[in-house]
Amino acid sequence: MNHIRIFRQHIPSHLVLLVVLEYIAMVASVYAAHALRFSWGESLPDFHGVQSRAQVYAVVNLVCMIAMGAYRPRTKEGLTGSMLRTMVAIFLIGTAILSASFYLFPSIGLFFGRGVLALASVFSLLAITLLRWLFRKLTDASMLRWRILVCGAGDKALRVSTLLREQGGDEVDVVGFWPVTPAPARVPAEKIIDKSVSMYQLCLEQNIQEIVVAVDERRRTDQNDFPLEQLLDCKLNGIAVVDDLMFLERELGRLDIRSLSPGWLVFSEGFSFSPTRDVLERGFDILASLLLLLVAWPFMLLAVIAIKLEEGIRAPVIYSQERVGYGGRIFPVHKFRSMRIDAEKDGKAVWAQKNDNRITRVGNFIRNTRIDELPQIFNVLKGQMSFVGPRPERPQFVEELAKQIPYYKERHRVKPGITGWAQLCYPYGASVEDAEEKLKYDLYYIKNHSLLFELFILVRTVEVILLGNGVR
Repeated sequence: MNHIRIFRQHIPSHLVLLVVLEYIAMVASVYAAHALRFSWGESLPDFHGVQSRAQVYAVVNLVCMIAMGAYRPRTKEGLTGSMLRTMVAIFLIGTAILSASFYLFPSIGLFFGRGVLALASVFSLLAITLLRWLFRKLTDASMLRWRILVCGAGDKALRVSTLLREQGGDEVDVVGFWPVTPAPARVPAEKIIDKSVSMYQLCLEQNIQEIVVAVDERRRTDQNDFPLEQLLDCKLNGIAVVDDLMFLERELGRLDIRSLSPGWLVFSEGFSFSPTRDVLERGFDILASLLLLLVAWPFMLLAVIAIKLEEGIRAPVIYSQERVGYGGRIFPVHKFRSMRIDAEKDGKAVWAQKNDNRITRVGNFIRNTRIDELPQIFNVLKGQMSFVGPRPERPQFVEELAKQIPYYKERHRVKPGITGWAQLCYPYGASVEDAEEKLKYDLYYIKNHSLLFELFILVRTVEVILLGNGVR
């Protein structure tokens, strides 16, 4: 699909349009709520002060909707699931934030009134429901789908098609596959293009918007008819041409590590150093850590009391474990202990499993709510970790995984984090296969990370905490 690039992130253009329209709808909802609420009086209120409140209302609710995953591309949820997330964001989280902001900061003039806030929330939900219904209808009618032609019909072309289908790629139409000999065809025969017309003519006739080059062998030989001239002809006439790795990275939000080459990692855009970004991120980590400690210390105190009550006054509260951090350096990571004291009595590292019987009752709660991770704030303050980054792994597992998964040690190019892109996109990993899948997202983060991308990940982490996604 067509994308707009914002701070290294490719965002589907129709999703940007939806966000803008919903923002306008929420601003209009506040005006409508004021008009309706005060129309029963003698006169309408002065709307001079409504504008700032309407803008704040829309921004707060947009952030809450992002946090609840209401704007996830390629979601397999229907309209009902999407609107349930939106209801929680607007009626629970958004309302709580707006109400608290008035009582905490009364001088900034954000008082809505219960009637106005309730009406604005109802109007917003109705408008958003209508907009999303219309967008889904347009997508089903193919009006918002991105039409692509895959150049190639071999293994790489099949992989592109398979990954799109597995990801739920209903918003991308693979019109067909342009075969390049001598690679044997691996795609469905009915999808192979008859090359009786030129590639450019085909793109015009089929309304193709992008060509994805997924050819197993790109060198031109007597046997290999790589269509260089035809691809250049299409590109010079305004049709986008992209290779399969860049296309899959953009569409899936991860790197296909089994298809990567060392040269692609070095020469592709990304994996860049920025001293300004590093200073800003470190400053953000310190400030956010101090603010989080101010908010979280009561929960940390309650966790200590709960652990002591369940397992005795002498039971250890903090569990420190060696992990591999930035540059492969070993450091101790701190967590509230959620497992029995003898969880690894033989000294051997063991993957955490679903419904692990080593987890205590208190441990189950603090893991589901992520309270067990709060002591890692001190790791962040020390500079051993960041708020956002790949989750640090144990040295025993790193040694084992690096032997089986290509590029695994590249995840240590940045500081590990309390939360990360892989934690949002993939459930808890408890096997080599899971570790490989999560590495795809970790490398995508390392390649494209920026301060705003990290802020987005932090906002989306709210969904993980509230819904308990990926917990074991």
